[in-house]
Amino acid sequence: MNQPRSPEQVLRGIRSLLIVLAIILSLAWLLPRLETLWLSLTSEPRAVTPRGDLSDREATNIEIFRQAGPSVVYITTLTERINLLTWDITRIPRGTGSGFVWDVHGHIVTNYHVIEDASAARVGLHDQRNYKAVLVGASPEHDLAVLRVNVVGGRPAPLPIGTSDDLQVGQEVFAIGNPFGLDQTLTTGIISALQRSIETDTGQVIRNLIQTDAAINPGNSGGPLLDSAGRLIGVNTAIYSPSGAYAGIGFAVPVDEVNRVVPSLIAHGRYQRPSFGVVMNDRLSAIVTEEMGVEGVLIVRVEPGSAAAEAGLRGTRILGEKEVVPGDIIQAIDAHSVRDAEDLADTLERYDIGDRVKVRFLREGRVREVVVMLE
Repeated sequence: MNQPRSPEQVLRGIRSLLIVLAIILSLAWLLPRLETLWLSLTSEPRAVTPRGDLSDREATNIEIFRQAGPSVVYITTLTERINLLTWDITRIPRGTGSGFVWDVHGHIVTNYHVIEDASAARVGLHDQRNYKAVLVGASPEHDLAVLRVNVVGGRPAPLPIGTSDDLQVGQEVFAIGNPFGLDQTLTTGIISALQRSIETDTGQVIRNLIQTDAAINPGNSGGPLLDSAGRLIGVNTAIYSPSGAYAGIGFAVPVDEVNRVVPSLIAHGRYQRPSFGVVMNDRLSAIVTEEMGVEGVLIVRVEPGSAAAEAGLRGTRILGEKEVVPGDIIQAIDAHSVRDAEDLADTLERYDIGDRVKVRFLREGRVREVVVMLE
């Protein structure tokens, strides 16, 4: 039989157990710290794994930004505030936007809505130089404006110009701008659609826009949209977004339109739409063409002395109180069909003043053609 343990033996056992527990707890506390100390004495940076060459797409992105970035500018607009107590005039920041260098003479292209209602504007270059800008001209209907800055030395190069006539949905595009004041930002995407029309906050309808999913946010307005060759193919102008931020739908004014409007703004301060001197009314035109069972736009009046008058085009005549003799019905300009006044205006936008166009029209049931010079 086991002899019962004496109190001294029990006490010694408890002491031994406590000593063992204390050692275990000490080791549990000490070992991690010893490990940390050891790592701190022996730890070194890890070896870098070679990444290999950049992909062709990455290299293209980098080169496009390297080449085009210096030509993109940061625009700050100012407005004037009057202190009614002292009558001091203070200029305060109104908004920001983007723009790009158009030529070697210091002309900067941006959106009209970027500088609209501003009393002054400043242009910041990629190298942090900042200049006062002068408004040269603007075309609200195209949402385009031209500023000019007097850059002293080291002028950024103008962007190379592409064409928008042969663009295709699916092409890769690049947008550079200053979203939310973050300058020199590059985003990429594709052309999502062509020939889009949008209505601005002021009710102005801008037509024939390029739609893209490249991220365009407030502050990108006026910046360039580039193709994969780094050529300008559009001017970023608007986004579709219920929240006001990027939602995957942005719009740009096509470069062919920019290349037609901007020279006129530089030369004359405004853009004059090509025309040949006819007045139309869509409502009356729709009634007449529907009754006749034809398509086209009715000429209501021909301006005296205009190209249309010289070409012999006829307007609508009123004989007596109830008799109306319809004028010529324009059906096409060159190879472009015309259905209403908007179609005619959009078609004439393809041409310059001084161009000669062939007008196909319907008169007394017969299709005729005449050549007129746009004015």
